[in-house]
Amino acid sequence: MKIAIKFIAYTSILAWSGLTFCQNLAATAPGNVVQLSASAVADVQQDVLSISLSNTRDGSDAALVQSQLKVALDSALLEARKAAQPGQLEVRTGQFNLYPRQNRDGKHTGWQGTVELVLEGRDIGRIAATAGKLTSLTVSGVNFSLSREQRSRVENEVQAQAIERFRARALEIARSFGFVGYTLGEVQVGNQEQGMLPRARLMAMAPGAVMAEAPVPVEAGKTAVTVTVSGTVHLK
Repeated sequence: MKIAIKFIAYTSILAWSGLTFCQNLAATAPGNVVQLSASAVADVQQDVLSISLSNTRDGSDAALVQSQLKVALDSALLEARKAAQPGQLEVRTGQFNLYPRQNRDGKHTGWQGTVELVLEGRDIGRIAATAGKLTSLTVSGVNFSLSREQRSRVENEVQAQAIERFRARALEIARSFGFVGYTLGEVQVGNQEQGMLPRARLMAMAPGAVMAEAPVPVEAGKTAVTVTVSGTVHLK
């Protein structure tokens, strides 16, 4: 009989503890929570130009193909370095590949190699003019982007706008529900960059389309920098 009494008492304690835990959980559970987001965007002129130039050679002798590519690259490097200037026109080599060539039957028929040189910087005119002088290589790609300094400055400005819009929207929602304000919950800030370079300009950059000694015809586009603030607020 004593065992039965002890068991009943223990069960009662468990039941009471469970009730207390549920009450505490309900008391601490967040209420009047709203999830929302706000964004701000700015169209920014791209200020960094990157031009890739390349040369491809074929032959039966791997050493000869490699030698021809080296001569083409050395000639281009010699000319490009004359105009190099830190931050304005940086010169660097890209891929230098040599691989066997095969026919449909898988039989070895020779060798093919590719060499690449990249001109990049903020002096668009200097880069375009230099690219046009590199007669041993042809233009294989053109890309515009934002410099690190420009991107950082714009992101800070757009982020401030996005945060202000988030705060204004949170206050508007709170008042619409009859509350006087809000407190911040968990908030996330993210940014995105999207280039808007015209397709027609890329087509003009096709290999072989540039006349020797003539500047490469380039035109910077714009980049849309977007910052989004999302999270939760507790209405009060």
